[in-house]
Parts: sequence; structure tokens; C-alpha cells
Amino acid sequence: MCEHSAEVHGQESMSEIATIAAAIFKRAGKAQRCLIAIAGPPGAGKSTLAAALRDLLPEGTAEVVQMGGFHYDDVVLNRRSLRARKGAPETFDFAGFEILLKRIKAGEPDVAIPIFDRNMELSRSAAAVISSDIKFVLIEGNYLLLDEEPWARLGGLFDFSIFVDPDRADLEQRLLSRWHEHGKSDDDARAWVASNDIPNVERVVARRRAADLTIGNRS
Repeated sequence: MCEHSAEVHGQESMSEIATIAAAIFKRAGKAQRCLIAIAGPPGAGKSTLAAALRDLLPEGTAEVVQMGGFHYDDVVLNRRSLRARKGAPETFDFAGFEILLKRIKAGEPDVAIPIFDRNMELSRSAAAVISSDIKFVLIEGNYLLLDEEPWARLGGLFDFSIFVDPDRADLEQRLLSRWHEHGKSDDDARAWVASNDIPNVERVVARRRAADLTIGNRS
């Protein structure tokens, strides 16, 4: 595992992101497709990093896949009494996510992927397509490196893995800001972060497998 210290959540320097992109490019070699896992706790900046890497890799060869697209709908979570734990591993359609990654890994043409819309708190199915000319598939999600079944099965699908591990105090502030932006009062935001987000953070960090590259440091 290569340890690399950098700020996250959109604060990496262009040279740092370029170094990561170069490492991915080298690992991919002449392979027709390379799957890159970008894992880390909620609010760590995974989406920002994935988008930055997509833009730095050769034009037209990279796309982002969000694990968030496999969130169970709130209707399903309510039926299963899991609404208060939304974002925990058991609130995702793991089987559907695993099948999608296997199809992408196999190089199937025009694989439709879902995208989670935070503004609506809904997953939009077939919102984007991984076409056959996409070489670098940047997969971002909390539990890609989780050392628990069934999530541990994903490890063999990734060609390169990154773990985003930000400072804990900064992370909590980002999570609070996220929920404020989505209309929660300060009290409600703090309650949700304490009861839901932080347990997920601790699980991601405590139960992770080793990554090829770790970004940031945690206090």
C-alpha cells in the first residue's frame, strides 16, 4: 500500500491529483478496462476526487460510477425499518451493484448505470452509460473496501484502490454543512450526524481493507 498525504474534498492541488492519475494510468497499462475503487467515509470528498481524476485522464476514456445509485428507496427502507440507518451497508442493493461491476469489468458495451440525486434523495436508473470506449471506470462509494461479507467480494474486481481518509473534525463539519444545505435545522443535522453518519464513518474506517493509495490523514 502506498501512503500519500493530501487534503481532500476538492482541496487537492492539481499536481497531487495529476500524480494519482499517473499512478492509475501506469497500473492500467494496455488493459482495455481498468476499475478504480475510490472508497472512504461519508463526506470525505470521494465524488470530488473521482470527478477531478475523470477530467485529468485522457479525454473520453474515463467515467464515474456511484455506489450511491444503489441506495434503496425510502419506501423500501421504511418497510424494512431501516430509514433511520440510511447510508449503512444494509441499505444498499449490494447484489445489483455487484452485477453491474461484473458487467463493466467484463467489458460489456453500453452498460447503463444509475445515479443518486441528493436533491431528490432518489436514485435515477439508467442515468448514464459506460460505453465500450471507456477504459478507466472510477467507482466511488463508502463500502468498496469494507472487510465484511458480502462487500469483501468486490475486492477482486478492482485494479486499483484509493482510500480517502480525512481529518475527523473536518469531516464532521462537512457532514453538518451537507445536511444544512439539504434543509435540516442545526439540531436535526447534529442529531442525524451523531446517530447515523458517524457510526457509518467508524465502520468504514475500522473495517477497511488495505488500499493501493491512501489520501489524507485522520485525527
